[in-house]
Amino acid sequence: MSHHYPADLTRELEDHDLGLSHDLPRILGRRRLLSVFGGVGVVALAGCASDGSNEPGATTSSSAAPPNGGAGAESEVSVAAGEIPEETAGPFPGDGSNGLNVLTESGIVRSDITSSFGSASGVAEGVPTTVRLTVYDLDGEAATALSGAAVYLWHCSREGEYSMYSEAVADENFLRGVQEADANGRVEFTTIFPGAYDGRWPHMHFEVYQSLADATSYANKLRTSQLAIPEETCREVYGAAEGYDASLVNLDATPLDSDMVFSDGYSLQMAKVEGSADDGYTLTLTVPV
Repeated sequence: MSHHYPADLTRELEDHDLGLSHDLPRILGRRRLLSVFGGVGVVALAGCASDGSNEPGATTSSSAAPPNGGAGAESEVSVAAGEIPEETAGPFPGDGSNGLNVLTESGIVRSDITSSFGSASGVAEGVPTTVRLTVYDLDGEAATALSGAAVYLWHCSREGEYSMYSEAVADENFLRGVQEADANGRVEFTTIFPGAYDGRWPHMHFEVYQSLADATSYANKLRTSQLAIPEETCREVYGAAEGYDASLVNLDATPLDSDMVFSDGYSLQMAKVEGSADDGYTLTLTVPV
């Protein structure tokens, strides 16, 4: 199903809630990207390795993957290349910023977000996908794992619809969930591969909070951003998997470089991908804030 934003909703998507991070002195800026990244994609921190570089206060190197998420030349870069950019939460956040707040509902803290919870019972169908995010607190060139942080993740269905908002799934709350980061700043979600709807490149939304206790309202967030999905992977899914009928057309209609969110740069937001349409995918992204 194609999902098209009317003009007024497009403006809301572009301007909606820039967020508390603009008022917090510990957040250094919206788009601090260094030229060292060039055209590379996601930063996968070497702090996940056993070399001790993920200890508090350590400067953490990382290996950067090409935008298509596949094999390619790697280079050592520092997480000091920039914080994850602040982005719009869009018109469908469900975080209390526009009247609907799923964050206060019992059951929202969960790792598997494919099904609805509470009084809702729907299940989102699609290619199985695991999302792994690692949250770091940046201080100059030092990166410390943000242990105990909370991440709220949400995205559209394979039909391009958002639970709680789109008419067909307004009574559902699937594809939304909160996880608490472990000692290494890591969270993991089990979900499905999102579709491409008219007007946007395939993506997932997320908000970072200092703690689970804070993850009850958008007003407490540290950062709102979005994860981009490599084109090669999107085409593989949309060309082979059931239910993504309109996604290829919508993908072609909105190139990554003209997407309203990613057109000004996406190197820190492009996920690293492993897997296949038959076996499912794992999307990995580092989230420095």
